[in-house]
Amino acid sequence: MLGDVPTETVTVNDIICTIRDNGRRVTNGKRAVADVLHSSNTHLTVEEIMSAVRATEPEINQSTVYRILEEFEELGLVVHSHLGASAAVYHLAGQSHAHLVCDSCGVTEEIPASQFDEVASELLKNYGFTLDRHHVALSGQCASCREKTKEK
Repeated sequence: MLGDVPTETVTVNDIICTIRDNGRRVTNGKRAVADVLHSSNTHLTVEEIMSAVRATEPEINQSTVYRILEEFEELGLVVHSHLGASAAVYHLAGQSHAHLVCDSCGVTEEIPASQFDEVASELLKNYGFTLDRHHVALSGQCASCREKTKEK
């Protein structure tokens, strides 16, 4: 489990050790998915992960990648998010962050999860609800698109 460790400090070896420490087998597919996620500096769809994995492990199929991602999520290695109407995206777990998704141009911006501290506190107090900050995605309009709208 990576917890709130900055993802840039996580190594592929950390991922492999977590898999082994939890009594799981380390396969070529798991190693390939770990390599892809580690080398990416962005959120990836399953299709993007598949494409990168197939470059080194051509026999790996999509259902295997889904199973690996599920296992990685169970182990706290990976987090997935739903950013608007697009496919779910995956990234290494680490410091919590949320997403702002522009409905006009589709740009996604990461923001610190601390932006939701007050909302999370109110949700817990008023509803007994614990907010999963990794999955927060707010849709709206970015500054650039808003400016373009004003110009019309």
